[in-house]
Amino acid sequence: MIQLEFTPEAIAALHHERYHHPHPRVQRKMDVLLLKSSGLSHKHIARITRVSVNTVTSYVRAYHQGGIDQLKQVNFYKPRSPLYDHSATIEAYFIEKPPATIKEAVDIIAQLTGIRRSQTQVRAFLHSLGLRRRKIGMIPAKADRQEQDTFKKNKLEPRLAAAKAGQRAVFFVDAVHGVFAPFLGFLWCFSRLFVKAPSGRSRFNVLAAINAISHDLITVTNESYINAQSVCELLWKIYHLNLGIPITLILDNARYQKCALVIDLAKSLDIELLHLPPYSPNLNIINAYGNL
Repeated sequence: MIQLEFTPEAIAALHHERYHHPHPRVQRKMDVLLLKSSGLSHKHIARITRVSVNTVTSYVRAYHQGGIDQLKQVNFYKPRSPLYDHSATIEAYFIEKPPATIKEAVDIIAQLTGIRRSQTQVRAFLHSLGLRRRKIGMIPAKADRQEQDTFKKNKLEPRLAAAKAGQRAVFFVDAVHGVFAPFLGFLWCFSRLFVKAPSGRSRFNVLAAINAISHDLITVTNESYINAQSVCELLWKIYHLNLGIPITLILDNARYQKCALVIDLAKSLDIELLHLPPYSPNLNIINAYGNL
């Protein structure tokens, strides 16, 4: 049987970790050793702490081998799927040919590796690789990919790098013009149902800027129109954040965002306006959020 000697310092340390360690399993280990320091038998300790006698013995052995530091280790058995041995092959294939459904992914993985797993297991595996079910985005047919790549490399990415370093604030700006109208869904019914709804002429407009790093959202709203005055109001709101670093706004080419009134105010507030290439909504990250 393992014989342990508990110094007053060791008992005090066990008491401290019993109440202050963040992991409940470690707290239970400390309980077991505190009871052990009182001279109780393993069977008695197991009954008090509601663990098995073998578990008490393993905790005592761990303390004997490495003291409190050893007790603080939390090692869970986590089985590893054999699919991870084929991660590179699966990832390379799905980069070129993304599956439309989990069922399709199950079949493809079985063909590539000879390993067939359930849809639930494959979904968890794909999530671990970083794959998510994402809606396909649209790039306007008139978009110039070369111009977009040049803009990203020479203008957008350097400013985002400065923003990540805390040397610049970058905001992506866009507007949405909502119409007050019900969302008409589908029902199982004997005849078509109708609900009262407004004519669709009433609007609620939002002009917003989202911080590329913190994702803080600045908005201007109205029920009339988004125009140059709306953009100026947004500029003033961002200016009054008093960020203390250079500010860049990434905008599309809407006429009210490129007029002299907006440009002159931005210059006076020392805010850079960086307009996206034509037909480039895919470069505006605000479109990826549900805020608008």
